Amino acid sequence: MPKGTAKVSRVREREQEEGPKFDERVVSITRTAKVVKGGRHFGFRVVVVAGDNNGSVGVGVGKAREVPDAIRKGTERARKAMVKIPLAGTTIPHQVIAKFGASEVLLKPATPGTGVIAAGGVRAVLECAGVRDVLTKSLGSSNRLNVVRATWEALKQMKDVEEEAKRRNKPVQQLLPPWRKTSDVKSG
Repeated sequence: MPKGTAKVSRVREREQEEGPKFDERVVSITRTAKVVKGGRHFGFRVVVVAGDNNGSVGVGVGKAREVPDAIRKGTERARKAMVKIPLAGTTIPHQVIAKFGASEVLLKPATPGTGVIAAGGVRAVLECAGVRDVLTKSLGSSNRLNVVRATWEALKQMKDVEEEAKRRNKPVQQLLPPWRKTSDVKSG
């Protein structure tokens, strides 16, 4: 067996053992300082977003003396905190405003082809969740951790169109935005 093929097969085996692949993004790395009798002890706080690009997303915060350890902790916490959110094609089902601390985030569904109109932490959370078309506005504080958590809270508030239509005793067509009324709708 040639040298290169053994290495490739080991890499493939390792990838299969790890399980599902997640999109993990480090949103911010902050240096913190604890003042003690002998001086300052520095540490790091890392905000990580993890998602499967198909409706699941989680946020995690890791703290450690070294950056790689903090990233590892944040990634583990983000994976454990993952929640499933309903998507409406490539966008979100409805408009929502969510608040976390002093940060407030507005998310609006957008027509196909719009893209993710967002920046920083909001973009990271939405892309990891698999949202491809959305309009956003960050209101209030710009603290990165609180903006990320507000976006995550907004996604957790999303309701599925079919379930909401059943609850209201209305046809699904009536609850959909104009650009989705003719295509990709389950009848019933």
